[in-house]
Amino acid sequence: MDNLLVVSSTEKGGVFIKELLTAGSFERIVTVSDGGEARRILIDSSFDIILINTPLKDEFGHELALSLTQSTSAGIILFVKSELADQVSEKVEDYGIVVVPKPVSRQLFFQSMKVISASRKRLLGLQNENARLQNKIEDMRLVDRAKCVLIQYLNLTEPQAHRYIEKHAMDMRMPKRDIAKKILMTYESR
Repeated sequence: MDNLLVVSSTEKGGVFIKELLTAGSFERIVTVSDGGEARRILIDSSFDIILINTPLKDEFGHELALSLTQSTSAGIILFVKSELADQVSEKVEDYGIVVVPKPVSRQLFFQSMKVISASRKRLLGLQNENARLQNKIEDMRLVDRAKCVLIQYLNLTEPQAHRYIEKHAMDMRMPKRDIAKKILMTYESR
């Protein structure tokens, strides 16, 4: 179901996290040992959830988490020693990163995974809605440009140009966007 990236410098930490993950239904689990390797693998691959077991060999781990929020929509969980958890959480919580204090209980681990999964689904829903609205705005711009062309070349009024596009769209059973593109190709190539 989900693709996971586990970033852990210690083999013991990586094995522990992988053991916890065997209970879940994950499609692919990739383990790397440092922040640089994680950044490289994320150039070619995408993951749904990224688990970072701090500290890493080349950095603490919160820097990696913060940079990943800019380049990926994956849910991110940071495992941090309990005495540092509050301090690290203050730095990263505004970016949607979940901080889990170590040692990690099985229950807290799975609750964190559920929270990350739910928030990621919500984020993806918002991204899809945003893309849909962007397409709608682009359609409106095309139709408005086509209206301007009709007003300029056929001396129509704005309501007449609007009706012209709508009527052709209905008669030809095509979206207004396609009619607008045809109008623009016809008249703007002059």
